[in-house]
Amino acid sequence: MEDKKELYEGMYILSATLSDDARNKALEKITSGIEQVGGQIHKVHDQGRKKIAYEIRGAREGHYYLLYFTAPKGVLADLWRDYHLNEDLLRFLMLKTDEVKQELTFKQLPE
Repeated sequence: MEDKKELYEGMYILSATLSDDARNKALEKITSGIEQVGGQIHKVHDQGRKKIAYEIRGAREGHYYLLYFTAPKGVLADLWRDYHLNEDLLRFLMLKTDEVKQELTFKQLPE
């Protein structure tokens, strides 16, 4: 019996001190981990290097990625376990979503 797959939105913050090559390898590790548990990547939004609201493991900046992917129910715990072992990954958050956003738009904050 095949597990039902859910659509997820994942935000990943990688260390800003990584070289481009190392950052690409870290992102590949995340995407291949999703695929290894039976998931499929639909869209990757590279949000670039941004300031973090608070210091995480001594870092004040990170490189942000937003991924849309489908994965079988029940595999998120396996992904979380792998993410906690990834030294290049500062923070991550995965939420269930209804649609894949092809373009991201944000309101400007008042200054």
